[in-house]
Amino acid sequence: MTRRTLVLGGTRSGKSAHAEGLLAEAAVTYVATARRYPGDDDWDRRIARHVERRPRTWTTVETPDLPLLLGTAEATDPPLLVDDVATWLTGVLDDAGAWEGEGADDVELACRELVIATRLCRARLVLVSAEVGLGVVPSTRSGRLFRDHLGSLNARLAEVCDEVLLLVAGIPLTLREAGGTGP
Repeated sequence: MTRRTLVLGGTRSGKSAHAEGLLAEAAVTYVATARRYPGDDDWDRRIARHVERRPRTWTTVETPDLPLLLGTAEATDPPLLVDDVATWLTGVLDDAGAWEGEGADDVELACRELVIATRLCRARLVLVSAEVGLGVVPSTRSGRLFRDHLGSLNARLAEVCDEVLLLVAGIPLTLREAGGTGP
């Protein structure tokens, strides 16, 4: 049985909808990692579209402490769907002051804690994350910082997940099947 799945994809690749479709259970805990920003109506509309798409039987949890949530989940808990790792990492970078060149140790610690918590998570877990390493090198320091941290974090999460999928143009490609080592 697949216990931990990582779903990667680019912008508008269909990764979130595909991840939601992996969980047919009536009760799912949807872990929303995006922070709300006062006055950002566009962001609020994006969040609302995600909420409308979810079944009414799902419970939404908004928490920045993703490692704690995953690390304390039990096998008898409803499946967890985390959407997404990239927005969680953005919050970690914000909190650490990393955009200004501070807090590298804090970012690394948070990422390490997330990988450990993912490995130890006893509930069914589906993680969604952006794949940002397929081409253009960002022209800004902050863009390169984000890409580098997320690329490294995705690779580390893939190591501890039973199944890894990549969505390209809405098509899921299996990178690792449960019980296997890859294609």
